[in-house]
Amino acid sequence: MSEGASMVMESSENGTDLSQDDNGTIVEMPEDTILSQQTSVNLVPFIGQRFVSQDAAYEFYCSFAKQCGFSIRRHRTRGKDGIGRGVTRRDFTCHRGGYPQMKLSEDGKMQRNRKSSRCGCRAYMRIVKRADFNVPEWRVTAFSNIHNHELLKANEVCLLPAYCTITPDDKARICMFAKAGMSVRQMLRLMELEKGIKLGCLPFTEIDVRNLLQSFRNVNRDNDPIDLIAMCKKLKDENPNFQYDFKLDGHNRLEHIAWTYASSVQLYVSFGDAVVFDTTHRLDAYDMLLGVWVGVDNHGMTTFFGCVLLRDENIQSFSWGLKTFLGFMKGKAPQTLLTDQNMWLKEAIAVEMPETKHAFSICHIISKFSDWFSVLLGSRYDDWKSDFYRLYGLELLEEFEEEWREMIDKYGLHDNKHIISLYALRTFWALPFLRPYFFAGLTSLCQSETTTTFIQRILSAQSRLDRFVEQVAEVVEFNDRAGSKQKQPRKSQKVCLKTGSPIESHAATVLTPYAFGKLQEELLLAPQYASFVVDEGCFEVKHHTQMDGGCKVICVLCEEQISCSCHHFEFSGILCRHVLRVLSSNNCFHIPDPYLPSRWRLNSSSSINPLSNATREHSEKIQLLESLTSALIAESIETKERLDVACEQTAMVLSHIKDLPRTTQSANDIVYNCPSDLILPEVEDTDGIVQSFTMGTSHEPLTSGKLKDRRPRDGIDITRKRRHYSDSCCGHSEHDSSDCPMMEGDNLNGDALGYI
Repeated sequence: MSEGASMVMESSENGTDLSQDDNGTIVEMPEDTILSQQTSVNLVPFIGQRFVSQDAAYEFYCSFAKQCGFSIRRHRTRGKDGIGRGVTRRDFTCHRGGYPQMKLSEDGKMQRNRKSSRCGCRAYMRIVKRADFNVPEWRVTAFSNIHNHELLKANEVCLLPAYCTITPDDKARICMFAKAGMSVRQMLRLMELEKGIKLGCLPFTEIDVRNLLQSFRNVNRDNDPIDLIAMCKKLKDENPNFQYDFKLDGHNRLEHIAWTYASSVQLYVSFGDAVVFDTTHRLDAYDMLLGVWVGVDNHGMTTFFGCVLLRDENIQSFSWGLKTFLGFMKGKAPQTLLTDQNMWLKEAIAVEMPETKHAFSICHIISKFSDWFSVLLGSRYDDWKSDFYRLYGLELLEEFEEEWREMIDKYGLHDNKHIISLYALRTFWALPFLRPYFFAGLTSLCQSETTTTFIQRILSAQSRLDRFVEQVAEVVEFNDRAGSKQKQPRKSQKVCLKTGSPIESHAATVLTPYAFGKLQEELLLAPQYASFVVDEGCFEVKHHTQMDGGCKVICVLCEEQISCSCHHFEFSGILCRHVLRVLSSNNCFHIPDPYLPSRWRLNSSSSINPLSNATREHSEKIQLLESLTSALIAESIETKERLDVACEQTAMVLSHIKDLPRTTQSANDIVYNCPSDLILPEVEDTDGIVQSFTMGTSHEPLTSGKLKDRRPRDGIDITRKRRHYSDSCCGHSEHDSSDCPMMEGDNLNGDALGYI
């Protein structure tokens, strides 16, 4: 063992040196010395060493311990999973660390006196969680390799329980031997003869084999997949809109299976333009790859689209999964698809979805940096990662190419295989190459973390494979209910207008709070930019501190043609600060309708029934009607006279529509499911005046008064307690909605008014 392996090193988060206890000895070492320390097999842990996860740190320390002659175990933690920031510190100790705890025996029972191997060994390694660019990373802050016991030799350390591992090939042979009726001792002797090793020198013992066989009995790999198919068939019989498909191999065993739910198919119609296909997890009990399709709705909530289990990880398996998913979604491929950096999946997408823009999640790439570059770059690693993240977010391709070369020269990474690979695949992850495509914010680190959390809930639901589909359905249903609860108060929450701009007031009545928040961020930054006319309909917009450069904006309002060289609208569906600056300079008080996408609107097209072909054929007209409705509300609320005219004319239009004949093929009718209680957000302008736009239930007329905050009491739905308001329903104060002549004569109720 090297000299450095017998020293104690520790540093706290605030930079002070600490020891594990008062009796320890501290020896400070410069980082350059630590970086150069190596054993004959692996690197010695050093302060500042980085890991992508707790498991990665555990595996590294476990390998180091094995070559030294001891094993390790997990010890103290700071924090708790699922609470606050979760676990922020973890200690790994020698397996002989600490002392055995004396257990008090119950009265009348003898306490078993078992000898313990723990002797208070003080060898340990401590890791602390840090977050750079919202990507968690674990760093070594303390390390000691001083033992108070004798270390084991190479032929002895393999017998420690921590290292009695059975390889997948050995597991398969043991399973085959068990089916042939061999005893455990016969299995061990036969495997020793096959491997040509001495008696008792296998890396596992008889007890390990017996435990493995017991696990085989608990998990029936042959019958559970059959039960899974039976469960899918049962769900299909109960709900014809549930969809599933599977594939059997040559031995009539389940190879792949995929499924989706009726609600997921409907959500995909509206929000399937940008999709994440996560394939980074496995069902360990069955050794099957788990793939999950998710997206984001108009409120920024994660939506579930489908699930797949694949036996193998290759092009053929991924191709089958993609084909099946497209079949579920009636052949509609997403505009953009975000995945991890999997080359087999990349090839499959290129074949099955040639029109889809495929991109790699930056979170999956950044998570590998600590393994790729932390040791190579040493103390320069943090600076390099900052430079990389700045390059990732650039707007222009020319800037990216130029600064990439400068970064390579600065850190001397010309021959690094990971850098070469990243540059070759730059069109899949660098934002300058992705901005012309719509990703609905899925590339952001925050949204990636939300998606990962949702998938972790699916993984935590697995117990038996035959119930996995039902358990995923429960997770999806819970997510939908949670999303509905979060959206409900958002409808009535107060939206504070921060700029006083008419554009902001208009957008607040059309967009969801999530989308409006994104637009408001751009509106707040727009005044910092200057706009210069270059040609008719062409403008140059740059920050007030810039001398040259800037963005080129094309704005022809008469033709409703707007574009910007930064491609922010194409990328997110939200107009950028450069365009908003030009609109303001040209006295434009409303955002042109095509640039308030229905995807981000309060009355999103998710309310349209996607089951009929007629709906899809008339989707453009329906979108136009939604736009006219939004414009009608925005214009009507300006004065009481406008509101009176709007209510009167709308009632007449609805009465005329009701008199028109319906089509005989009711199955193909266009169905528009309008919520019975549509509440537009309260808007507070800069003068503190609050406006609340409400389109109520059958007992709630259109009102411009302030909606009081209500809290549910004893679990009672507050919407049921809403009744008459003092404001009139059609502009006349002599009556309310219960006896309004306009609504009575044409059988027009509040639901119909709420529709408009």
